[in-house]
Amino acid sequence: MSSSPGEPPEAGYQPMRPRVSASARVLTAFFSQALTSFKATSSKLEVICTASRQPVGTSQKDDQPAIPSPLPPRARPRTLIILDSSFNPPTRAHLRMATSAILSEGRPPTTTNHNVENAVDVGGRAETTRLLLLLSINNADKAPKPAPFHQRLGLMWAFAQDVQAWLQQQANTAIDVDIGLSTLPFFHEKSEAIDQVGFYQRGAPEVKMGQVMLVGYDTLIRVFTPKYYGPVAAPPPGTPLDTSVPTAAENKQEKPRTPMQKALGPLFQRARLRVTMRTDDEWGGKDEQLKYLQDLVQDDDGEEGGGHGLGRIGGSKEWAERIEMVEGREAGTEVVSSTYARDAAREGNRERLDKMVSDGVKWWIEEEGLYRE
Repeated sequence: MSSSPGEPPEAGYQPMRPRVSASARVLTAFFSQALTSFKATSSKLEVICTASRQPVGTSQKDDQPAIPSPLPPRARPRTLIILDSSFNPPTRAHLRMATSAILSEGRPPTTTNHNVENAVDVGGRAETTRLLLLLSINNADKAPKPAPFHQRLGLMWAFAQDVQAWLQQQANTAIDVDIGLSTLPFFHEKSEAIDQVGFYQRGAPEVKMGQVMLVGYDTLIRVFTPKYYGPVAAPPPGTPLDTSVPTAAENKQEKPRTPMQKALGPLFQRARLRVTMRTDDEWGGKDEQLKYLQDLVQDDDGEEGGGHGLGRIGGSKEWAERIEMVEGREAGTEVVSSTYARDAAREGNRERLDKMVSDGVKWWIEEEGLYRE
């Protein structure tokens, strides 16, 4: 039974197996070297390879894939969808997040038309959409567990193939998927680095590349947690308390920006957050999560909102317009998580693992013997 576009991808579609599984040894060696090379640089973010929407060439031996390589767009993308995760491993929930976002951004070119780099609208914007899978290695000095970073890159490569296979089979559409590494810990820092990286700078400089960052509801909560941005600057010691009533002119003067505004203001100018709701006992139901977003935009001068308005916590309530809440799993369906996937792999429960991860990812886990301990 197949899924309709935007619905949760189900087991049963066939990934491009030769592109994923031709030689795990060759791919593992490539990702190990790419990781080593990235660590040796001062770069904060780098795209190391691209899973092209066009068929990847192979060598004379069917079991030897072409070495992955970065394939920059010929023109600056109109929209870059960013899935920033630990990919330990990527799951069917991640697959749904990525594919539904791609389709919601406007259907990319069909698989029968690959000349999309030259397709422009009346205003000159390149009609392109790309997906970036981003892995942060900011704790690289510590041995990552339970899967090392080069293996996670292999999982991301397999996942990229599964995204493309689902789009081609379920929606007759195609997209390039980039795989990147970063040492930056926060979303606003990664967003700035992505905007400045040379990989996406081709084409007319006036073309603006919009970013769509895919996050879970739990991440949204962390984004608006003031402690991550530092305290609001206090006046110097001994400064007398100003009890005077501000004049009309003083009221119109721009107030100093808070640490949160300095960090997130530029982020929301270039990016939107597409938030997948997590309806469970820990995070509450759909209505509770939607109410959280509503509270963020309540009048900060009133009592409504219970003190959770963006203005009250050092933000700007206009940011809420750049946040889209979308439903995650349907009520009554099985919870999908990386933790459950690792448990299934450790227990050798192939049936349960198949419910947690897509086919290419499952193959990589079993081929490399991941999560057995």
